[in-house]
Amino acid sequence: MSTAPSTTTDEAPHPAAPAAKSRGPWAALRPLVLRLHFYAGVLVAPFLLVAAVTGLLYAASFPAEKVLYAHELTVPAGDTRLPVSEQVAAARAAYPEGTVTAVRPSPSDDATTRVLLSGVTGVDATHSFAVFVDPYTADIRGGLEQYGATGALPLRTWIDEFHRDLHLGENGRLYSELAASWLWVIAGGGVVLWFSRRRALRKVRGTGGRRRTLGLHGTVGVWAAAGFFFLSATGLTWSQYAGAGIDELRTSLGGSTPSISAAASGGDHAGHDTTSAAGGTGEHGVGLDRVLAAARAEGLGDPVEIVPPADAESAYVVKQVQRGWPTKQDAVAVDPATAEVTDVLRFEDYPVLAKLTRWGIDLHTGVLFGLVNQIALMLLALALILLIVWGYRMWWQRGRGSAFGRPVPRGAWAQVPPYVLVPLVAAIAVLGYFVPLLGIPLAGFLVVDVVLGEIAHRRGRRASA
Repeated sequence: MSTAPSTTTDEAPHPAAPAAKSRGPWAALRPLVLRLHFYAGVLVAPFLLVAAVTGLLYAASFPAEKVLYAHELTVPAGDTRLPVSEQVAAARAAYPEGTVTAVRPSPSDDATTRVLLSGVTGVDATHSFAVFVDPYTADIRGGLEQYGATGALPLRTWIDEFHRDLHLGENGRLYSELAASWLWVIAGGGVVLWFSRRRALRKVRGTGGRRRTLGLHGTVGVWAAAGFFFLSATGLTWSQYAGAGIDELRTSLGGSTPSISAAASGGDHAGHDTTSAAGGTGEHGVGLDRVLAAARAEGLGDPVEIVPPADAESAYVVKQVQRGWPTKQDAVAVDPATAEVTDVLRFEDYPVLAKLTRWGIDLHTGVLFGLVNQIALMLLALALILLIVWGYRMWWQRGRGSAFGRPVPRGAWAQVPPYVLVPLVAAIAVLGYFVPLLGIPLAGFLVVDVVLGEIAHRRGRRASA
């Protein structure tokens, strides 16, 4: 297995390698897989390296932000909490220019309340400004820019955006989608090549040079392959192009994530906008405390987020925001005039595909199992970095110190029997349609390979003439 430019076998004949007894489908396919594995690794490894390094930093940013922002996040435990409305009023007084878009009451004895504001000067329009309030005294502990449903603060937000798009906007997302599109292909090809070798050739102990590098590369790669497949699949779910196709497929299969109705009169789960009205204070009708009490009566435990009505026709929405295990994602809509619950949405009622998507994304982003999840992601990222380094080292060793190493011979595709090649090309075409940053580079690779092979063939004929 490999996630870098390895050649999982030596192309030069090896005395210990067994002679092929027959030219079955695998014997014809193996050189093609080897060539694809090698060149895909050479070209994609730099993108994977950036994704691995930034992914490692992102996983580490969860515990780091707890230390860095401890003053804003924590308070000494007190005896009696103030009403949520008083805490919000204190945040509004400190930042009167802001509009309250959501409130996250203190979820534990030593945690602050977050009051999320929009319209604060200097804050990115796609982010919120989080005001941290002591729930016992209403003292303002500080204010920080926040991003996303997991409440990422500046450190994690910066790393997250670097991991996702290199701070280049929508165009930058192509790098991460390219890496996710090819990671499973390179990893899968490496696993197949590794297990196709004789057991004696997979040993690490007692070997040296390229053989030892190959052994380390393959062993670590095989153990980490399942994790790479998972990261690739879940990474594609919110990618720019493949992600859109995945969303359409989920919708057609009835697996879309349902939304709570924010209409004050209730109704079907229509997914209305739930942002606060301009100039809103967060207090509408019966107020935040009665709304929170109504949500508690429906069984919504901490942590929760209260979203004020978007307009005079909308309800409050109170939703659980725990994405760890067990997942708490229930939501209720509460009429601002009567404090009556007008709609209820339970996570247990989500379609199976919606649940799997939620868990997959949360596992990918390191929140499903907390610190254990984050450590596992760091280990996977470290494994990917090592595999890339070992892959390039093998490339160098294979060329015995030449500038670029010796390439894998061309023409492997021509040796594949038609009854295998035709369905394989059809499957790749379909896959490439749904995952364009896999299909387009692969098509380009095949075209260039054929052209270069034809040029080399003609030169060979002229030389022999």
